[in-house]
Amino acid sequence: MNILTVENISKSYGEKVVLSNISFGVDSNDKIGIIGVNGTGKSTLLKIIAGVDEADSGDIVKMRGLRVSYLPQTPEFLENEVVIDYMNRICDPQSPEEDSNVKSILTKIGITDYYKPVSELSGGGRKRVAIAAALISKVDLLILDEPTNHIDSKTVEWLEDMLKSSTKALILVTHDRYFLDRAANKIIELDKGKMYTYEGNYTVFLEKKAEREELEAASERKRKSFIRTELEWIRRGARARTTKQKARLERFDEINSIQAPKEVQKIDFKGASTRLGGKTIIADNITKSYNGIDYVSNFSYIINKNDRLGIVGDNGCGKTTLINMLCGKISPDSGSVEVGETVKIGVFAQENNDVYSHENERPIDYIRDVAEYVQNGRDKISASQLMERFLFDGDMQYSLISKLSGGEKRRLYLLKVLMSAPNILFLDEPTNDLDIETLTVLEDYIQGFGGAVIIVSHDRYFLDKCVNRIFAFENGNIKQYEGNYADYHDKKAEEEKPVKEEKTAKTWDKGQRKLKMTYNEQREFETIDDDISSLEEQISEIDKEMETSAANYSKLQELSAKKEELEAELEQKTERWVYLTELDEKIKSQE
Repeated sequence: MNILTVENISKSYGEKVVLSNISFGVDSNDKIGIIGVNGTGKSTLLKIIAGVDEADSGDIVKMRGLRVSYLPQTPEFLENEVVIDYMNRICDPQSPEEDSNVKSILTKIGITDYYKPVSELSGGGRKRVAIAAALISKVDLLILDEPTNHIDSKTVEWLEDMLKSSTKALILVTHDRYFLDRAANKIIELDKGKMYTYEGNYTVFLEKKAEREELEAASERKRKSFIRTELEWIRRGARARTTKQKARLERFDEINSIQAPKEVQKIDFKGASTRLGGKTIIADNITKSYNGIDYVSNFSYIINKNDRLGIVGDNGCGKTTLINMLCGKISPDSGSVEVGETVKIGVFAQENNDVYSHENERPIDYIRDVAEYVQNGRDKISASQLMERFLFDGDMQYSLISKLSGGEKRRLYLLKVLMSAPNILFLDEPTNDLDIETLTVLEDYIQGFGGAVIIVSHDRYFLDKCVNRIFAFENGNIKQYEGNYADYHDKKAEEEKPVKEEKTAKTWDKGQRKLKMTYNEQREFETIDDDISSLEEQISEIDKEMETSAANYSKLQELSAKKEELEAELEQKTERWVYLTELDEKIKSQE
């Protein structure tokens, strides 16, 4: 059932057209993910649908009585408002049961002090409270703008589960690709002023977009071929005297005026860095406390030249504190951090106030202040070329920074850090406010980077693609895991499995009826060894296929899910084999 229709929405800010004649419908069972490069109008579209902003033209047609809940990127709270008052203001519980639900969902997201002022919560804590309120509000449509920003991986996974099981319609903007894959059933892409709709999740979107771009490329090849043929005809002296000739010339003008699909400039970019000597960064038993709480305790590690490290943990556990000590921003309370002479550190921090202090500059000048050229293998890349690679076209390079969107400014700040050609790169929550296309460029950069990369992130897809070692904050300690985030997640799940209690052997009285297997048990016992062998072979085949599909993340996800199903079935069969074997032995002992 259709609950909302967007009809020919357009919106401009000055000379910049953000949305142009956007139209689509929202059904009651839709879970729509909106994606696009920063500055294409994703947040603006959400605000217009939510009624927070107005379109220059077009209409939003809503079902009568439609209830909408809107979560902006930065939630707004009243002055001196405590957590429970905010929840009651947004959710308006009408019964003791509803009041209990409010407190229950707060507990599930880790907020147990209901009367704590919201202003005293971390950014991630405030975001979690706002998400909780949006989820349990009595509405028909949820509109969420970057809900995965500033929250940890556990909360992201919890939010995924909540949205998948929710009966509310959903429109959201997020850069989290796993989240889009698991929570969305429709993707809307805003691209170069146009809108494209794809039925399915993020994996389907990637497949369908590739098909669309191939069709566009084929159409462009046909257009160019036609133009060459017609030009040849014109050059041979054809005169526009007859009606047919005039029509042919008019058709040529029409096709020649069609704008070709804009090609993204591709640069073979290896991840510019300066030479790194033998001594890097050595942390020796470093500890840091605030208000009597140890956030980092006796941590030691020598950063290797080609390390790809991911740092994960709950909000407020000390991840940023750790990297601030490693890069020299703060000093440890005890222990030491030694930095080699050739080390050149680049830090992409969560806060990017630097770019906001240069708003009257042009982006190209902001980057050229660092360097005019950067070394790329044996070649050099100019500041302008690198900006093109990071999605700043010529017009954007020479406009003012003040005209850029928040996400575009964060992308510019990232580019400035990379332009300095560091050899040890610290990225603190780099995926916040960056669009998926920029993240893809950054992932390519990291893969070709000639130094060490240390990443604090909750973005599971980004960590899976960029790191090979995880440092996890667990109960006040930092534990090391080999592999990417998926490997870490699997190992944690294995560690947290409850230990099964050993079954106490039953004693059998002589006077009891003799044990025997049922007909079905006997048949199962005869075939269970073959069943177990077959499952083990299937798991082995999947392991081999996963090794050959390492670059295909959607395929890996599909194989991983299948492997989990088979392993669960194997565990069940093994338990059944133990039971039947014991039963068989007891039966034989009676004879």
